[in-house]
Amino acid sequence: MAAAGLEIVGITLAVLGWLLTIVCCVLPMWRVTAFIGTNIITAQVYWEGIWMSCVVQSTGQMQCKVYDSLLALPQDLQAARALTVIAIVLGILALLISMVGAKCTNCIEDEGKQLIQFVFIRGTKD
Repeated sequence: MAAAGLEIVGITLAVLGWLLTIVCCVLPMWRVTAFIGTNIITAQVYWEGIWMSCVVQSTGQMQCKVYDSLLALPQDLQAARALTVIAIVLGILALLISMVGAKCTNCIEDEGKQLIQFVFIRGTKD
């Protein structure tokens, strides 16, 4: 029973990490640049994300614009976009495999070869 409890904790932490990866993917704060002019009134902060760029002015007004094309994005942010999307897809795949092969679920009825294969794919052993 202790193994099932640890599996539940592990799956919960994996879901939390996957959700936070999605949050990181959506937020436009991957690169932050501040420009302060001769006075504080002309200060602007530029936020560059992997999907859009935003300008926050000193008055608190924020304007965001989605990138027109993939070529408008710098190379480091293009790589970050690709790797983040890959991480989200692989994360949900790993979560599904972990849930199917976990002892706390009964997706696989028999304790035979199928369960051993899922435990091998999952990467853990009791």
